[in-house]
Amino acid sequence: MSETPHLDRLTARGRAFLGTRHAILGGAMTWVSERTLVSAISNAGGFGVIACGAMAPDMLAAEIEATRRLTDRPFGVNLITLHPMLGDLIRVCAELRVSHVVLAGGLPPAPAIAAVKDFARLLCFAPNLAVARKLLRSGVDALVIEGSEAGGHIGPVSLAVLAQEILPALPEAVIFAAGGIGHGAGVAALVEMGASGVQLGTRFAAAAESIAHPAFKQAFLRAAARDAVASVQLDPRLPVIPVRALRNAGTAAFLAKQREVAARLDRGEIDPAAASLEIEHFWAGALRRAVIDGDVETGSLMAGQSVGMVRAIEPVATIIAQLVAEAEAALARVRVPEPA
Repeated sequence: MSETPHLDRLTARGRAFLGTRHAILGGAMTWVSERTLVSAISNAGGFGVIACGAMAPDMLAAEIEATRRLTDRPFGVNLITLHPMLGDLIRVCAELRVSHVVLAGGLPPAPAIAAVKDFARLLCFAPNLAVARKLLRSGVDALVIEGSEAGGHIGPVSLAVLAQEILPALPEAVIFAAGGIGHGAGVAALVEMGASGVQLGTRFAAAAESIAHPAFKQAFLRAAARDAVASVQLDPRLPVIPVRALRNAGTAAFLAKQREVAARLDRGEIDPAAASLEIEHFWAGALRRAVIDGDVETGSLMAGQSVGMVRAIEPVATIIAQLVAEAEAALARVRVPEPA
């Protein structure tokens, strides 16, 4: 008999869609969501997701195969729609029989949707109700609605608003909620509203199995929610997607980088497309310095506002068990009958 009957009932569609014990996805985090963490999440009953990021096809193939050696449970692959070799990456996923693909980083092109649908279940991010409906009409199997509380690249709207806008309007869709989730009570509230499950990144980034540098994890332990701030766009010609990270010297360096690139744009030394690409390369390099090298001063400490709920470096299995127990307790309290 299930120990979490209330949670299981509300997440039945999400669990069936993922093929997992719990409807908890690991957010795909570049440099962090690799074989070790992904397999740990899947082995603990959740659903790990490999962050392909800027990987070449052969690197992605090696990562998928290495993950399979560590788990026989379901896991997925997150691909960035702007990757210049997107078609080749999709073919790798097809050849290696990946069961679920997440397309992120913008509206997925129709050919990519069709290619993925040939062999896998497809998840995409919906920043508003209109896009959510469009994605479902185009054949996308499930949605992720991610609020601005999340870490890394973020949209402009909070999960509290997105959930109210999208979940009641699409009651039959499989939708996973993400952004700022760090406690089971939050999971309970979201599945009560109609979410099929949730996605977490920040708590897993600081897990024992995460390959992130110890200094990176210690920064999470010291941080409060308000320390995770969104980057600022200085020049309208540089369409910078906001990035949420812990405030440090790297935050100021990003502002300086924008000023430098804007000045070169003024002098005609660089075109707008190249300027935007340079900004993105800044983040990629800064993130690697923080995650891999442990440079917590000038590197990018990408974290969601749930970082204030990271209080210990714990195994993934402990984190998931705690979230599930907290969610079930919250749901059970709601259902206790009033005394006569």
